[in-house]
Amino acid sequence: MRKYHPFLVTLHWLMVLMIPLSLTAGGIILANLPNDNPGKVTFLGGHMGFGLTIGAVLIIRLITRIRSTHPARATTGNEFLDRISLWTHWGFYVLIGGMVVTGLATALGAGLLPIVFAGSGDPLPATFDGLPQLFLHGFCAVLLIALIVLHLLAALYHQFILKDGLMARMWYGKRD
Repeated sequence: MRKYHPFLVTLHWLMVLMIPLSLTAGGIILANLPNDNPGKVTFLGGHMGFGLTIGAVLIIRLITRIRSTHPARATTGNEFLDRISLWTHWGFYVLIGGMVVTGLATALGAGLLPIVFAGSGDPLPATFDGLPQLFLHGFCAVLLIALIVLHLLAALYHQFILKDGLMARMWYGKRD
């Protein structure tokens, strides 16, 4: 088998689109928007809804990954790099799941759910500073960005240095 299941490929590329958007919304837009800005609740709702959707896609992807047949692990000829590859792929599941969990914990800790999703009309807290779960959310984001960069560099290494056609495994076409 040369390629991943087409549903898994679709979920992969969906997450490729969703995760950078959510990281940008949280790390650039929301982080720089004051809590007393009336539009912040709307942005929070979008970011939180998007994050929950990413969490659902992650669970579906993990189930699909476990239940579907897939190609053998790719190798580089270097045991150290192959081990990094394995940890990187599982690290994505852990960090993306961590982002969802710490995001939910932040929302609960700051009392955001009734404000953002139930239209309570209450103001946002004056600041989110000091929430340890928000610190962890940001820390997971930094690690996730580093992992994404590592993943991209590895894909380029396979494509242009090893020239082993690895990237074709995560695209559509005949699986055998």
